[in-house]
Amino acid sequence: MAGLAVLGGVVIGAGHGGDDGASGGREASTSAGGDGKSAGPKPAQLPGGGRRLFPDRRVVAFYGNPRDDELGALGIGTPAQAGRKLIKQAEPYNLKARPVLPAMELISTVATAAPGPSGDYRDRVSFSMIRRYLAAARKAKALLVLDIQPGRGQFGPEIERLAEFLKEPDVGLALDPEWHVGPDALPGKVIGTTDADVVNAAASYLSKIVKANNLPEKLLIVHRFTDNMITRSERLKHAPGVQTVINVDGFGNNSVKIAKYHSFVRSTPTMRRGFKLFYKEDVKTMSPKSVMALSPRPDVVVYE
Repeated sequence: MAGLAVLGGVVIGAGHGGDDGASGGREASTSAGGDGKSAGPKPAQLPGGGRRLFPDRRVVAFYGNPRDDELGALGIGTPAQAGRKLIKQAEPYNLKARPVLPAMELISTVATAAPGPSGDYRDRVSFSMIRRYLAAARKAKALLVLDIQPGRGQFGPEIERLAEFLKEPDVGLALDPEWHVGPDALPGKVIGTTDADVVNAAASYLSKIVKANNLPEKLLIVHRFTDNMITRSERLKHAPGVQTVINVDGFGNNSVKIAKYHSFVRSTPTMRRGFKLFYKEDVKTMSPKSVMALSPRPDVVVYE
């Protein structure tokens, strides 16, 4: 397993993958007896087929954790029930020119108000629970995206903990900087941050996994609703085989949400675009038609 060490909040040792676009849709093959026929298993594909996320597909996700309904739509009901609701919610986004790809964004590390055994103000979902959601995601032909709220901890160890799942072709990663706070701060009392170099290192780590396992493109979502939630965001860069999405988070008035979306699109023009909706906290949850009226349209739409 490639290691992730953490120094000053930056993920170190992730590497940068190859320079050949490891998951760019090319399929490795070997010669069978010199007759030109390829041998070996067919490279893994995304749910619904294909190896490229964008611009081929548009992701529509439910976000949450089963420990509390207030954490989002994904945690309400059983994983299978959430999967059925997700498919229904995703349908209006399904276009012939760009089919929808459903996703379950499970908060695998949850920031907490109490320090807990680790003292890091976070709690980890069990692997058995992750497997339950992975099974439900596969039944729904959806991605599973593992979200990290590290509390006073760092992203690196939480990412490394999920390595066995990230080697799967239908599992992505999400970073929740709002819930990454300093050693004297409390999650939920202050708004957390992360640095662009941490995001880049996470993307590079995923890129190495993609290349080593000949996987389809990986999704990396980074939630953001303030300018400094990702410090030095101008340093964000792409990693081969990884699609990094800046997901515009935050609830409230729709005009403010839309203005923030346009602002972050301008400030990180090379990154893919995401837009988050809240069933309860938004003044009026935007309809799929209104979301699709955004210009440019988001690559990822997340419902909490």
